[in-house]
Amino acid sequence: MIRRYAYFGRVFLIFMAVLALASCDKAPEETQPPTDNTSSNNILAIDQVEKASEGWPRSIMTSQGLLTLEQAPSRIVSTSVTLSGTLLAIDAPLVASGATMPNTSVASGQGFMRQWASIAEARGVIPLYQTEPNAEAIIKANPELIIISATGGDSAMKLYDQLKDIAPTLVIGYDNKSWMQLAQIFGDLLGLEKQAKSVIQDFEQKVADTKSKITLPPQPTTAMVYYRDDTGGNIWTAKSAQGRLLKELGFTLAEVPESIKGNISMGLRDDIIIATGERFPDAVNGNSVLLFSASQEREQALKNNNYLQSSSAIQNNQVFAVGNDTFRLDYYSASNLLTRLQNLFGRSENGQ
Repeated sequence: MIRRYAYFGRVFLIFMAVLALASCDKAPEETQPPTDNTSSNNILAIDQVEKASEGWPRSIMTSQGLLTLEQAPSRIVSTSVTLSGTLLAIDAPLVASGATMPNTSVASGQGFMRQWASIAEARGVIPLYQTEPNAEAIIKANPELIIISATGGDSAMKLYDQLKDIAPTLVIGYDNKSWMQLAQIFGDLLGLEKQAKSVIQDFEQKVADTKSKITLPPQPTTAMVYYRDDTGGNIWTAKSAQGRLLKELGFTLAEVPESIKGNISMGLRDDIIIATGERFPDAVNGNSVLLFSASQEREQALKNNNYLQSSSAIQNNQVFAVGNDTFRLDYYSASNLLTRLQNLFGRSENGQ
């Protein structure tokens, strides 16, 4: 009997030893970290950048899939006049940009945004086309990287399939990001982290200074773009670049009724709510109104709108235009906006 127990004991020990060895063989496969930085690309979030330990290559996940740059591009073409301002602010090697209708209150003779047109001209940036995207012009600029906005009136998404075969093509949205978030993403992807950090810190200091110097108008505030034909407007949401900046300054955005929400324009955007016709008065429900993409004469136009006479902001003369260049916010136009807000709502020297 004792010999039988000893025999089974030896068998049990051998069995346990085999299990232990098998476990040791499997453990490294389960716990060993990836040896290649690109191996985790399949779990990157949209707009997340990953870079190799030595700096390059760098990858970003986009709505169109993973985009990888083997080295820093020296010739960038932006098809989006909105994104071009941020690229200029971080000193990206922008050689050409899409443009908008020239010689307007917001655009220069080349169709560049007035807030950065002189900077683009000094750096030799050429306008590719005005309003309508042109693949031939983009290709002619000999890009090493093409940038397309995912949504908006300046989106060239319809050319994506054609352009992606010409050069690496980045698709990125700006309707749900501030220009600072865009600068951070561009900086990480293009190897311009220091430049992005510097311009962001500079602007954040301007925001802090402005917040400390202004007294807010009656809250909450309706922030909007008022149509030139006086039929309605686009209301900026809390997800818009304009709304985000106002909230950082302490403003409270007026809530738009659910009956007004649900309208979109220029693609799948969540930064604006379209309010027209009989629904317009319900959307302008703030105790003050900030008019974006507008100069001072538009204040009176809004005040004269017959459908808004019961509005608190109209009755109490709390309507303020914040500049023609504020429809598309980048470092330059956002800095201009801060200056105008200080001029409109700045405290006097005695703090009153």
